[in-house]
Amino acid sequence: MLTKIKAATKADFQKTPGYPSDARIKQGMVVIIECEQDIPCNPCETTCAQKAIKIGLPITNLPELDENACIGCGQCIAGCPGLAIFMVDMTFSEETALVVIPYEYYPRPAKGDTVTVKNRDGENIGTGKIHKVINNASTDKTTILYIEVDRAIGEEVRAIG
Repeated sequence: MLTKIKAATKADFQKTPGYPSDARIKQGMVVIIECEQDIPCNPCETTCAQKAIKIGLPITNLPELDENACIGCGQCIAGCPGLAIFMVDMTFSEETALVVIPYEYYPRPAKGDTVTVKNRDGENIGTGKIHKVINNASTDKTTILYIEVDRAIGEEVRAIG
């Protein structure tokens, strides 16, 4: 019999150095780094032109986010081989948030599509509308989806299905 392993929770990730404060999340678009593995990796650090993400030495350090330096450009999303970086804008509108996720499947959704959104455990938690799709040379073949969702689930969306 297979045992389902529970994903790390928001509370678990909030203890890591890559998670922005609640105050910063309420200010506008910001990166959320949900990396919890001490592995040799630093593309997020090298792709951030703002120097908002630091790994340093040893290269197995968890990414540290300087939430005040992050401008929400999203370059680090495509650079992360573990697909562990997201963005959220909880100020997108009075009722909705904008969630930005990496997506490496086919077919790609298109702007205007309604999609089912999932949380960290892969559970359906609602629907969202594709606001923008980016797939060009700057994203190194990783599609970046901008999804408008109900503000109540904005910080929980991590995938579509």
